[in-house]
Amino acid sequence: MTALRVVAIDGAAGSGKSTLARGLARALGVAYVNTGVMYRALTLVGLEAGVDPNDGNALADVMRGLRFGLAAGTPPELEVEGSVPGPELESDRVEACVSTVASHPQVRSLMREAQRALGSPDAVVEGRDIGTVVFPEAPVKLYLTAAQRTREARRVGERDEGEGSVRRSLRARDARDARVNPFGPAPGAVQLDTGELSIARTLERALAIVRDRLGEVQG
Repeated sequence: MTALRVVAIDGAAGSGKSTLARGLARALGVAYVNTGVMYRALTLVGLEAGVDPNDGNALADVMRGLRFGLAAGTPPELEVEGSVPGPELESDRVEACVSTVASHPQVRSLMREAQRALGSPDAVVEGRDIGTVVFPEAPVKLYLTAAQRTREARRVGERDEGEGSVRRSLRARDARDARVNPFGPAPGAVQLDTGELSIARTLERALAIVRDRLGEVQG
């Protein structure tokens, strides 16, 4: 990859963004940036500091003190304060507040700066608003979808909590996201229904799209 070669992946929670993004980054030999982890890290640090999730200015101050980077690995992945993020970012209290934290314009502005720095010039970047706001000029934009039941089943397999708790948590997250941060596919994005494809087939389809789009850009 040369110049700006960002693959932007958007989609709802449980749509398979992280699995696909990590696989693509490894196949392409570029960094993998999970922007959702960045918001979760800010949420946790804010909660531990006693900051109200509704206080955008205070959260922005916390954000200015956070250090994000890329850890060595294949692919290079996000690190927070010099460490790889742990399971504490998936806790119920973080899950309950992260949508609110991510809704503040001043927080999102600072996050965009950090995400653009991590993603330039070469990376697979996944999350929300990646193709519309963070990297609107990305040559490749993917938008992942999956049926509710499929997304819930995936979350059940990823979490140590009970099935009912995971399903309720995801539905509550969807409702919060729809209220405070509604989203849709970016202009020019290719939509992939990951519920209809295996992990291997999804990666195969995505790689074909990436190589086709990047070939057009390079040509």
